[in-house]
Amino acid sequence: MGLHHPQSAPGRQAGRQIGRASRALRPVTAARCALPPLSSGASDTKAAGGRWRRRPERGRGRGGMGSRLRHWREAATVLLAAGGAASPARPPTASPGGFDYELLLLRRSPRSRFLPSAHVFPGGVVDAADFSADWRALLPATPRCGLGVVKVGGPRAPLFAADRPELSGSQLPGDVAFRICAIRETFEEAGVLLLAEAGGETPLDAARPARLLPAERLPPAAELAEWRRRVQRQPAAFLQLCRQLCCAPNIWALHEWGNWLTPVGRAGRGGRRYDTAFFLCCLGQGPPPASHDNGEVTACQWSTPPEAVELFKTQDIWIAPPQFYELCRLCNFPSLDDLHRFGSERALEGCERWMPVLLVAPDGHMQLLPGDELYPEDPDLTGERKPILTTNKKIEDLMKGASRLHRIVSHDLHNIAVHVNIQPKYKHIRPIKMDSKVRNNEDCNSKL
Repeated sequence: MGLHHPQSAPGRQAGRQIGRASRALRPVTAARCALPPLSSGASDTKAAGGRWRRRPERGRGRGGMGSRLRHWREAATVLLAAGGAASPARPPTASPGGFDYELLLLRRSPRSRFLPSAHVFPGGVVDAADFSADWRALLPATPRCGLGVVKVGGPRAPLFAADRPELSGSQLPGDVAFRICAIRETFEEAGVLLLAEAGGETPLDAARPARLLPAERLPPAAELAEWRRRVQRQPAAFLQLCRQLCCAPNIWALHEWGNWLTPVGRAGRGGRRYDTAFFLCCLGQGPPPASHDNGEVTACQWSTPPEAVELFKTQDIWIAPPQFYELCRLCNFPSLDDLHRFGSERALEGCERWMPVLLVAPDGHMQLLPGDELYPEDPDLTGERKPILTTNKKIEDLMKGASRLHRIVSHDLHNIAVHVNIQPKYKHIRPIKMDSKVRNNEDCNSKL
């Protein structure tokens, strides 16, 4: 059965297909699928008060994968790992798989409009203040503020490369501003300050995991808590805090990791969809104290990647599919030093932008990712063509005989598995197959 769209003429749409493997698929509107939301992220147009909000799209222009998107709010998040052989989060023998580091996970408020009660990585909506040219006074005087040059081996994710004419004056490069956003949000949500001494012409030694500033370089706890509340109310106050401390956001400790887009069928209340930059940051010290703000975040915890998956299996926490996918990637690295080495070297390749396409089956659903044999050649970025697909085949039948797999399969909220057999682009790594209902997980990686 050909892929067709409800608002188009049947004769015209009968020829639209996504390949022979997808002939049993048909589109369905988002309203017909009561499915949980997917990703996390941020805004697009400068609004009064400094925050950005989504700009209404005019006309029916689709916008290619090479253009900046206006159907998403822009955001940044950080996979914050702490520990290492010299300062393990706990003895490696005491953690599943011998992991010597832990990741910071935050529980979103049940009142959140997006991913309520989900455990996520710290991060959130980008603000105009994150792009302020005033940051340059605290950063190295180079075009990329001391960041390494990303190789142009493939299309650069527009989130990092796009011009933003709505911001007046000399703005920061996108990959600098989104790092500042992730660092600011980590302070707002968890009270962890990822800062470095300002004023140097060369960045810190990126060959080793970063370290936090010593406690004596920070204000007293009560004063720092007041700064945190100020930044939560007005993101531009983060620049004021850094100036007072003669510090800069440690953008060199954050390494480009991924870029996820929220598909239409996973939009939160009010149609919230996000274009989110994922960064990796490794701290070569024990996990620092983290505290929730009792607002956006209601709990903080440090867990190894396998422990987080196990908590998901036992339904103690819920993790959205993108975060589950990234946890499975991190399960390749029991050593913080190995994770940091891979992340810092691979980041110079850039990353691929992914928008999952939903396929609903009678016994569950899939999130198809680029490279999968069922993934559309021309994915619908805007939602105007109703990009959710349905099939009368069961998931087991869809998996049989599939030659190119890159999909997240969900039977229910806590029964998720990632299936990948394609070679990742940008020298990235495949996730380890961590079926959330099976304990003897298997490594589905080939050589990098």
